[in-house]
Amino acid sequence: MKFEHPAFEPYRTLIEALGLARALPSIEALNTLAAARGTTQARGLPLCFFTPGGRLSARDYETHILHTGEVPTRADNWHDVLNALVWLRFPHFKAALNAAHGEAIALEHTACRSRRRDALTVLDESGVWVISRDQTLPVFLVEHAWHTLFWESRDRVECDMHFVVVGHALLEKLLAPFPGITGKCLMLIGDWSDLGSLDGEAAHVLAAVDTPRKLPPLPVQGVPGWDAANADAAYYANQEIFRPLR
Repeated sequence: MKFEHPAFEPYRTLIEALGLARALPSIEALNTLAAARGTTQARGLPLCFFTPGGRLSARDYETHILHTGEVPTRADNWHDVLNALVWLRFPHFKAALNAAHGEAIALEHTACRSRRRDALTVLDESGVWVISRDQTLPVFLVEHAWHTLFWESRDRVECDMHFVVVGHALLEKLLAPFPGITGKCLMLIGDWSDLGSLDGEAAHVLAAVDTPRKLPPLPVQGVPGWDAANADAAYYANQEIFRPLR
């Protein structure tokens, strides 16, 4: 499996420790790393991964993790293994997502998922932290001013913005990237020199997200350097991918 895409850089140490470039890891290998790193969930229970006996509903999946610390994981499935990877790298954020699901589920009186849980699910699957030292650059992203952001302000973006993919479904797509891949953004203002601290900050910001509408879209291959082809201004002219704000 190929992990050359820049989105995997924050996970590089874990990828090497698990030998992901060679093969899928065992549940035992995931649990050994979780124990070594002291990974816990929101209630302080040690996190561990296990092979589920059957398919769980989304509600049962989140509730099981919250009550037991056990994450259902199919070891022969990249989607689940990449979910484990994000848990190992950013446990505070993942724990906050899980706890927020639990709180939202407790308030639901029907089988319909709330807008809050829709937003949490979107972040869990397709989330990207957009970290900026410059408060004006995220405005271009929110306004879908893609050419202005990624071409006219390219030097500023490369200097003052950083993008961290935390959605495991998005990471799975980036194993074989294509131009139309889209993530959903959680905006953070600050520095990215310590991603461990940002793990906690992202968990805090999560509290204000009550609808997917608060998560702007990001055509991730437009990030400078994430696709060799985006070194040409014409890359950003494709409005099927870089859609204007409507």
